[in-house]
Amino acid sequence: MRCMAKSKATITLDRDKAERASALVGSRSISEVIDVALERLIKAEQLRRDIAAYIKTPQTDEEIAWGHLPIEFDLDDDDVDYEALLQSGE
Repeated sequence: MRCMAKSKATITLDRDKAERASALVGSRSISEVIDVALERLIKAEQLRRDIAAYIKTPQTDEEIAWGHLPIEFDLDDDDVDYEALLQSGE
């Protein structure tokens, strides 16, 4: 979290919600609760906007085709006896 200059503000809030939130995040003060809440709101909103922007640009046929290609794994481990390893507990 970045350290930025803070200033005092007068707000009206629901004390019960603030106390429940404080207990959930383990904060020492209502200011800390609000700071956590604002940070989480900013991250959630940015993620929502990023997803909305991504959805606006549909995948091309080529991108979709790449997603349908079969995947072959070659671990180059034909010489490994996995059954023996499992039985020995290694």
